[in-house]
Amino acid sequence: MRKRMYQDIVTIHFREHSSIYLFVVVLFLMGVIFGAIVVNSLSFSQKEDLFYYLSQFFGQVSDDKVAASNDLLWQSFMHNSKFIGLMWILGISIIGLPVILIILFIKGLVVGFTVGFLVNQMSWDGFILSFVSILPQNLIIIPVFVFGATLSVAFSLKMIRRQFMKKLSQPILPLFGRYGLALVGALLLLVAAASIEAYISPMLMKLVVNIIE
Repeated sequence: MRKRMYQDIVTIHFREHSSIYLFVVVLFLMGVIFGAIVVNSLSFSQKEDLFYYLSQFFGQVSDDKVAASNDLLWQSFMHNSKFIGLMWILGISIIGLPVILIILFIKGLVVGFTVGFLVNQMSWDGFILSFVSILPQNLIIIPVFVFGATLSVAFSLKMIRRQFMKKLSQPILPLFGRYGLALVGALLLLVAAASIEAYISPMLMKLVVNIIE
C-alpha cells in the first residue's frame, strides 16, 4: 500500500513537471554539446598546455600520489553541494530563476568539455578514461542536478505566481517543507556520488592508466 502511494506521488510529480524536466534536460545537453564544441575551438598550443597538465595528473594517479580518499570525498561533496545549495536558494529568491538555468548549463559544459578534450587528445583511450573517471559518479550527480534544477525552477515559478499573479492558493509552508526535504535527499545522493568519486573512480582510473602506459 505504501509502495503504491510512493509510486503515485512520483508519477504525479513527473506529470506535473514534465515540461520543466524536458526543458532542463535539453538545456543540460546543449551545455554538453557546447562544451565539446569549445574543445575544437582551442588553439594547438592551448591543447598542448592542457594535455601536459593532464599527463602530469595521470602520472600522479599511476604513482598513487593523488589526494587521500577522504579528502577527495569531502572536496567532491562540497563542490557539488555548493551548486545544489545555490540552486535551492535561488529557487526561493524568485529573481534567481535565470541563474539556476545558467548553473545547469555550465555543469553540462564542464562535462562536455572534459569528455571532449580527453577523446580529442587520446582518441579511444581518452573515451575509456572518461568512462571510468567521469561516468560513475555522474550517473548520480547529473540526475541530482536535473532534479534540483527542476524543483528550483518549479518552486520559483510558484513563488512568482503567488507574489505577482495571485494564482497560488496553496499554503506556502507545506511547499517549502517538501522543497527542503528534496534538498536533504539531494545532499544524501551527493554523498554517495562523492564516495564513488573518492574510492572507486581512482582505482578504475589507475587501472586504465597503467594499461595505456
